[in-house]
Amino acid sequence: MEVKISLGDITKIPTDAMVNAANTSLLGGGGVDGAIHRGAGPQLLEECQTLNGCRTGSAKITGAYCLPAKYVIHTPGPIWRGGDYGEEELLSSCYRKCMELAEQYQCAHVTFPSISTGVYRFPLEKAASIAVKTVLETGKSMKYVKRVEFVCFDGKTKRAYENAVNVK
Repeated sequence: MEVKISLGDITKIPTDAMVNAANTSLLGGGGVDGAIHRGAGPQLLEECQTLNGCRTGSAKITGAYCLPAKYVIHTPGPIWRGGDYGEEELLSSCYRKCMELAEQYQCAHVTFPSISTGVYRFPLEKAASIAVKTVLETGKSMKYVKRVEFVCFDGKTKRAYENAVNVK
């Protein structure tokens, strides 16, 4: 499985499955979540309203509508509360559940944002390490997922993911 780190807008990159750093309501929000909902159009919100939310560390899949993807995989990441509340395990679970859904839906290319590192304040370097490790471990047993791309919003985030890939 190929792992790529890129700088850019996740909503503009053609992919099979675009991961959304969602909130538990799945009804849109700020950051990546808001951008994905805006890019997809109102049909995404309509479909998300039928899903009854999603628990932190889990994932649900929808259509992508006006986005350059087949699917959007929504995953609510943990809010960083100091590290003593299972945040690392929950973040790892987000990536694992997204990879499992991508495999189930036979997605060859999956794009991920940096989950929980914005307003949820998860420490960036720790989050990047967890993301890369979980994706590489989970990807070993997958038949369909061939390429995972971490799409970073800024240079600092991109460097953190590049460092995590180089450390493995």
